Amino acid sequence: MGRRQIIDITGVRFGRLVVIERSGNNSKPVKWNCKCDCGNNVIVTGNNLKNGHTRSCGCLARENSKNRATKHNMCESRLCKEWYRMLERTRNTKWAEAHRYALRGITVCDEWKNSFDAFRDWALANGYDDSLSLDRIDNDKGYSPDNCRWANRVVQCRNKGNNVIIEYNGEKKTLAEWAEIFGIKYGTLHSRIYRDKMSPKEALEKPLRV
Repeated sequence: MGRRQIIDITGVRFGRLVVIERSGNNSKPVKWNCKCDCGNNVIVTGNNLKNGHTRSCGCLARENSKNRATKHNMCESRLCKEWYRMLERTRNTKWAEAHRYALRGITVCDEWKNSFDAFRDWALANGYDDSLSLDRIDNDKGYSPDNCRWANRVVQCRNKGNNVIIEYNGEKKTLAEWAEIFGIKYGTLHSRIYRDKMSPKEALEKPLRV
């Protein structure tokens, strides 16, 4: 049998997406570069376009989830804002921290990306508190129920991929760990070392103001 002819769908609209051009020459399944009505570009397989599985860059799902959150009086809640921030980190390639998220290929699982309700239910069942923030256990993996937890600032700072290790009296620990051991605020210790150019010994042993 001969090769199946690929039908050119350039210019065709599928939901909020308009096909701009084919993405790649020999990729299988065939993928298309599409422009969303919201202004974002997204690469989608032809099958997902034709069967209606993908109708936007993801903005439609976010709007639907926002509407559900509004219905449940949670649109302005901190938990809902955490959800928005998670989506923004993984989509906005122009953000100052994009090199740590979107540009590294960090993604959000479909379950959470398409539903605030699913994210909310997981959060409430897994120790969410307004004093905690969403943290990825493995910084090389994306946001999903099996790779996320609610953590305080100290735990998050320990888990950062760009942590700087500080040596004091021959022992090496992260800045956050030393701050916790000496009872110094993380921001204070960070400023002493990086703004005031103190040595680790000076920064850790300098008395705190009363």
